[in-house]
Parts: sequence; structure tokens; C-alpha cells
Amino acid sequence: MSPVSSRRAEEIRRRQNASSEIRNVLRELRIQLALLNYSVGSEVGLKDIDLDCLDILDTSGPLSPSALARRAGLHPATMTGILDRLERGGWIVRERDPSDRRAVLVRVLPDRYADLLRLYSRMSRSMNKLLAGYSDSELETIADFLRRTVEAGRDATEELGES
Repeated sequence: MSPVSSRRAEEIRRRQNASSEIRNVLRELRIQLALLNYSVGSEVGLKDIDLDCLDILDTSGPLSPSALARRAGLHPATMTGILDRLERGGWIVRERDPSDRRAVLVRVLPDRYADLLRLYSRMSRSMNKLLAGYSDSELETIADFLRRTVEAGRDATEELGES
């Protein structure tokens, strides 16, 4: 094997190893975040899907129950049970849509949601310390990678939903 092809083979091997490590670390991250969410949910009596719905509502603003069901990938009847549980727990309110009095919007109660965020404060502080060690350009690269990873996950989820 020539020195050029030997170097090229080594570059390919390093790239494959790095790519494999990234996929493995993302998998471990998913597991760790799931465990963290389970622990937080257990503290406040919420299921994982409840936390997901609260996050969707917090990031997307008030939504109709059907819009929330679509974003969460759930059947509307399933969403009704989740919203009933969240409303009983004081996490959300269902209100009339000011632009269409026949429609209902669901929104997170900020004070109650703040209680939930406090349970994530240790993770938040750890992330702040971790991110402080990166340059601005490194942070931009990491943010770009994570955005693209989210898009890939969204595309994969939509593809599964179509089958």
C-alpha cells in the first residue's frame, strides 16, 4: 500500500471511529436525560409524556389540544387524559382562545412550571460551567450540530409516523 493510500485509510478509520463515538455518546445522553426526567417526574408525580407536553407548551406558547397532540405525536384521546392529569395537578389551564371563543388553548402555569425548573437547576448549573469552557465559534458549531440532530430526529419521527 502506498503512503498516500495508507494515510487516507487511516483518515477514514479515524473519521468512522469519531462518528461512531458521537452516535454512542448521543445514545448515552438520551439515556441520561431520560433518567433525569424520570427522577424529576417522580419528585412531582408526572410521567415522562407529561413533562414532554409541558416542555412543548413552554417553548411553543399556548396551543390547542389538537396542536399539542400533533407536536407530541399522540392521539387526541390520549392527549385529553394527559391534559386532565396536568390540569388536576395545577400545571396547566385550558382557556378560551381570545381570537375564537369556541376554541380552547392550553397554557402552562408559570409559577408551577418554575417549581419544575428548580428540579433541573443542578443540571442547568453544570451545563453553564461546561459551556463556559468553549469559545464562541465552538459554541456555534455545537449549536449547529445539535439543531441538525434535532431535525434528523424530527424527520425520522415523521417518517415512522407515515408508515
